[in-house]
Amino acid sequence: MDEFIQGFWTFAGHYWWLVFPLMGMAGGVAKAWERSSKRRHERRLETLRMKAQLKTAEIEARALGREAKRRGPSVVDTAAPVSTDDLLTRLFAEHDEITARWLDYELDVAKLIAFPAMSDGRQPLTAAFLRAKKTADALRPASADATLSEHQIAEYLQAVGDYAVAFEIAEKDARRLRDSTFTEAERKRLDRAQQLLKVAVDESATQAERNVAYKRVREELDGLILLSDEAVTVLEKQVARELPATPAAPAATPEAQAEPEPERIPVADPLHRTPPQPPRDLA
Repeated sequence: MDEFIQGFWTFAGHYWWLVFPLMGMAGGVAKAWERSSKRRHERRLETLRMKAQLKTAEIEARALGREAKRRGPSVVDTAAPVSTDDLLTRLFAEHDEITARWLDYELDVAKLIAFPAMSDGRQPLTAAFLRAKKTADALRPASADATLSEHQIAEYLQAVGDYAVAFEIAEKDARRLRDSTFTEAERKRLDRAQQLLKVAVDESATQAERNVAYKRVREELDGLILLSDEAVTVLEKQVARELPATPAAPAATPEAQAEPEPERIPVADPLHRTPPQPPRDLA
C-alpha cells in the first residue's frame, strides 16, 4: 500500500500539469449533464401539461356522462342526431386530425429528410407515439352509428388523448433533433438528397432529369431513412408528372380556308400551233 501511494505521488509530481486539462474535461462533462437534465425537466413539464389537458377533457366527458345518465339509460346511442358538441364526433375529428398530421410527415419525403426521427421507430418517443396510434385505431368505433357503452367511450377518450399527447411530444422531439443523430458523412448525404429531391419534382425540368434525380435520391437515402411504400408511390407520381404541353398552333380561320386560288395565266404554245377553228358554214 505504501508503495502504491509513493508511486502515485511520484506520478503526480512528474505530471502535475495534467490537472488542468482534466479539470476542463470534468467541467465540460458537468455542463453537458446539466443541459441534459434541463432538457429532461422541460420534457417532463411538457408531458405534465399535456396530461393536464387530457384530464380536463376527461372531466368534461364525465360531466356529459352524468348528464346522460340522469336523462336515461347508461347506453349511449350515437344514432341519434349528432350536435356539434357531441363527444364522439369531437373524438373522431381529433383522431382524424392527428392521423392527418402524422401522414403529412409519413408521405412527404422532403419532411422525412428534414425530420427523420418521425419515421424512426428506434426513437423512444416515436415508438411511444406509434403504440398510442395502434391503441386508438383499435378502440375507434366502426362508425358514428355504433351503440357504445359509457366504458367504451371512456376507453376511446383515453386512447385519443394519449394519441394526441404522444404525437405532440414526438413531433417536438423530432424537430429538436433534426439530423443530429447522424454522422457528418450521413448529414451530407441527407443534404444531397434534399437538393436532388427539388430537381426530381421540378416541373420545369425534363423527364430525363427528374428520373435521374429520383434515382439518386433513393441511393442517398438507402440505409439512412426507410421510405414507406405509400411515400414512394406519392413521390413517383410527382416525378412522373407530365410536363406542361406546348401551345398548339392556332387553327386556320374560315376566311383563310376560303381564300380563292390565284388566277392561272395561260402559257403560249411553244410550237406556235394554231388553235382549232370552228367549221365554216358552207351554205
